[in-house]
Amino acid sequence: MIIGGGQAGLAVGYHLAQRGRPCLILDAGDRIGDPWRQRWDSLRVFTPARYDGLPGWRFPASGWSYPTKDEVADYLESYAARFHLDVCPGERVERLSRDDGGFMVAAGERRYRADHVVVATGGYQAPRIPSFAADLDPGIVQLHSTQYRNPSQLSDGAVLVVGAGNSGGEIAIEAAAAHHTWLAGRDTGQEPLRAGGWGDRVLTPPFWFLLSHVLTVRHALGRKVRQDLSHRGLPLARVRRKDIVAAGIERVPRVVGVAGGKPLLDDGRTLDPGTVVWCTGFRSDFSWIDLPVFDDEGNAMHDRGVVAAAPGLYFIGLFFLYAGNSSLIGGVGRDAAHIAAHITAHQAPHVAEDQALSIAEHQAADVDTRRAPNISGLPVTLTRSNLRLLRSIRRRGARGPSPGR
Repeated sequence: MIIGGGQAGLAVGYHLAQRGRPCLILDAGDRIGDPWRQRWDSLRVFTPARYDGLPGWRFPASGWSYPTKDEVADYLESYAARFHLDVCPGERVERLSRDDGGFMVAAGERRYRADHVVVATGGYQAPRIPSFAADLDPGIVQLHSTQYRNPSQLSDGAVLVVGAGNSGGEIAIEAAAAHHTWLAGRDTGQEPLRAGGWGDRVLTPPFWFLLSHVLTVRHALGRKVRQDLSHRGLPLARVRRKDIVAAGIERVPRVVGVAGGKPLLDDGRTLDPGTVVWCTGFRSDFSWIDLPVFDDEGNAMHDRGVVAAAPGLYFIGLFFLYAGNSSLIGGVGRDAAHIAAHITAHQAPHVAEDQALSIAEHQAADVDTRRAPNISGLPVTLTRSNLRLLRSIRRRGARGPSPGR
């Protein structure tokens, strides 16, 4: 069972399929790639297309172009179809717990039982917004970067962008075209050359090698960089400091609170914006996992995705899971191969093909072709035969109900 149908979950599904292992991928979204489609309109990835492919299929674009967020979303959707991966959209997992030596996955009224579960929801599930945001004047429009699409959402008056990383820099430049704009937060630094600039073909290959093989948790340098980036944030890739200056954006210190309903800066000043855009990142939300596999700060305890405290449980897609590119589209495949190999090596022999399937009412007329069948709360044990039945039900649903049903 794989929970999460983004790049990480699809990569694990691919490698398991290559090893002849059945798996089911549950995804909360209505459509594969939706988390990408829902980002701001002008977003492009920060790595060239030649480094944006998942295992088995290169990204279908010019190697040195930078795909748009919609192109990435469509690629993920096509990838699942190309390799016939069993993805069930609209299946939001609400609880993961132990069950008779295996795991029980609860998604709405459905229950799945599996010996191995891969959590591929990533580490960016919940927007991180400071608690004092609730004290801002209600007349100030507030958006997190996940809600921002384009400048038409900005109200009259000045705009305060909180968070000076890549998202903050790009959104601030868009806002500055029609609004006085403040950019608050620490300087995160900038990469030596602009993404998409003249140095891509020269510097990207060695930089990618550095991310893949040097900046890993096995090396002291990698562990130091991981710690630094966790606190400071990623350096600017496409936007440069000079672009921020040229756009007329005013840099201000960190926002530390609220005074009189207005944002309060670290230097004691207050600002009077019409809109605040929170580019303050994300936090992990694993509250739905009812297993003792987290440290005091809520971080999953694992060794390259393998959880020793709960054999059969895996994490993938987390920031710096193993290497500096572990959470990137082009880097997640190596971690996926490692996890798939570990599952294969520790998977018990398959049960008999005629094992009974614990699915009730699977011949209901209202089968949704995008979802697993209605199982009325009874557990589905994932086996080869069960997955074949799930596929056949979805195909039958696509043709419509049989006569008389």
